[in-house]
Order: sequence, then structure tokens, then C-alpha cells
Amino acid sequence: MPLTTRTQTWVKFFREQVNESTAGQFKVLDSRGKMRLQYRPNGEKAQSLMLPFDFNKSETIKALPRIQQIFKTFVQGKGKKTLLQAASITEASSSKHQIPWTELINEYRKFVPNAGEKTWKKSYVPVLTKTGLLMQKGKGKPLNGEGLMMKALTQWEQGTRSRVIARRSLKGFLNWAVMRGKLPAAYAPPASIPEIKKPKRVGFALTDSQILRLLEDVSDERWKFAIQLCAVYGLRPEELRYLRIKDGAEGKELWTIYQKSMGGTKGDKTKPRRLHPLLIEDMDGNTIDWKLQQRLEIGESLPPLGQKGKGGEALRTHLRRRKVWNVLSKEAEMIGEVLVPYTFRHRYAKASHAAGVPLPNIAAAMGHTTEVHHQSYARFIPDGTADLYAKRNARVA
Repeated sequence: MPLTTRTQTWVKFFREQVNESTAGQFKVLDSRGKMRLQYRPNGEKAQSLMLPFDFNKSETIKALPRIQQIFKTFVQGKGKKTLLQAASITEASSSKHQIPWTELINEYRKFVPNAGEKTWKKSYVPVLTKTGLLMQKGKGKPLNGEGLMMKALTQWEQGTRSRVIARRSLKGFLNWAVMRGKLPAAYAPPASIPEIKKPKRVGFALTDSQILRLLEDVSDERWKFAIQLCAVYGLRPEELRYLRIKDGAEGKELWTIYQKSMGGTKGDKTKPRRLHPLLIEDMDGNTIDWKLQQRLEIGESLPPLGQKGKGGEALRTHLRRRKVWNVLSKEAEMIGEVLVPYTFRHRYAKASHAAGVPLPNIAAAMGHTTEVHHQSYARFIPDGTADLYAKRNARVA
């Protein structure tokens, strides 16, 4: 009968080498033709893991140095690292893993088809390129996902929107690469990394009288038309280029066909929506009807908004040249808020709540979810507190 692996001389010799080089703490077992590394200390819970080697003589020359390195990493992190973690770190730091980074990024690009080319170049390429440079370093290469993310994100200031986007893009990539075995398990991204959160800027909601003051300072009729539309319909500036007239059940309707990412589930976008006017009131409380929908129907011109996606920047550039806008900006700063192109949209939200429109209807009219509305406009949502105190004061009086 042929000798089994358990009776062959090389097995005994290999196990003696492992025993001597790991101070008797590691053993190697034959697990259905594969090598299994076992750590079974006295009084402690046993640990084991599969090694990427067949249980035969030819593999021992590669397996022994890997086992020795795992032991070194494990001992150095005794009490902090499991055997699996030590093996993952060893695998990550091994010179064997020379990753073809450009090919890997190109492959991941196919996994995020909903990201347009512009978004891909802006939100993914910079952070993935930086990560690739770090991964190709020698001794200075990060050995796990947390270390890699911390180093890759250093060029983005903590608390900024750009860092949030870069972190999200890198985390998605690392999850994809580790799950598919393209990167060692050690590079799985952590659930969270230390971040300094900057307080979110509070957007100022212009009053109707302030909007009227501003319009008097705008000489270009095209920009005046744009501001009126943003204020009355609560538009994002970018939506100005996506306005369409549709035939509705009761006549002509004004819609925006603009779609933007909703965040959360990959690929989800806002839906086209019908627009509902909330007319501006003058100083006497009379509504002003600028006949905006009719003017669009007859083709009145809007101002140039630059490249797609840059509508907000175009509006901001024009407004900053207006004296009244700069005065209003200082007024906003005095109460700790900021004047931005979305300020007309903020007016729509605030005035809608003041008019008693239910929150779900306001969110639908503005083209976002109720959750997003809560995040952005919770300060405008009546909570009844003032009424409760007013009733108490009236009773006392």
C-alpha cells in the first residue's frame, strides 16, 4: 500500500519546522488536501484558518515563510488581533500581491454604470487614483482598510462635502473589491472612520418683500424671469433648463423633467414632477401673479445657465453683482445664516409651511422625500410649541 501523507517523512519534517519557528504555538493539519493552521494555547480558545496551499511537499517551501510571518504579526498584536486578522494583514503586506490598479479601476467602472462620466471623473477617479498610489508603495503601504482610507482621504478637508463623497466612493470600491477577492480581506472598509463634522450652513429664506427689493435691482429681464420662477415654484436653479409644458387633465401644466440622485440606493433618481405656484405677496398682502407659466408657453427667454449641472453657479455669479444681494447677504450673516442660490427654494419651503400645507405635499411639490425635507427644512415645520405657550399666557392674562 502507498504511504498516506500522515506517514510520509516530509510531513513530520514540515511540522517540526512549523513547531520550532512558532515556539510550539502553531500546528499544521491536513484538511481535505489543504493546509489548515491551528493555534491551540493552554487555557485559551482555539483558533484556526485555511491557508492558500495544498497539503503536499512542493507547497511547503511557500507555506513555511507565510506561516512564520503570520506568527510574527500575531505575536506582535497578541490580545488585539485574531489569527484571521494576522493572516489578512500578512496577505495584504505580501509582495506577492502586485495589483494591476488601472485594470481594477476600469473593471469597477462597469459596476457603477449609473454614475455619469462627469460624476465618475469628479467623485471616483481622484480618490481611487490616490488609493492606487498608496497600494503600490513598498514598506509604507497601508495594511488594512482603515489605514488605507485614512491616508487616501487626507487631501480632502474633514467635514467638507467633497470628503464625504470621496469617502463614500472609496468605501463602495473597497467593499466591491474585497467581496470579489480582488483585494485581501484586510482591506475591507471599516464601519466608520474618525471624522470631524463641520456644522451645516443654514440657508437663508428670503421674505417676499426682500425678493421684490432684489428684483428691482435686476435689470436683465431674463434673469428677473429666472428669479421669479425659482421663488414662485421653489426650483433648484438647475431645473430652469428642464421646464416643460404638458397637457394635463384640466389643461396645460408646468413640469420639471430634471432628475437628480436621491442618495441611498444606487441609481435612484428624483422623478419629473408637476410644479405648483406659491405666489409672492406685496407689502399689503396682495398676491402678485407674474403669469410665469403663460410666459413660458409663448417662449420667453431665460438667461444662459452655462454647462449642465452649473445652473446654481451661473445664478450665484449674476446675483453677486447686485448691490441688494450683497446687502441681503450681510443681513443673513447677522443671524448666522447664509444667502445662496437655493435661498428662493428655502422661501418656498418656509412659506408653504406657514400656509399650512401638509409636509408630504410640500416634499412632493419640491421634488424630494419627506426624510430629506426633515433634514433640510425641519426649522420651518410648526411644532405647536409657540401656540401652547401663547395659550398659557392668554389664560394667565
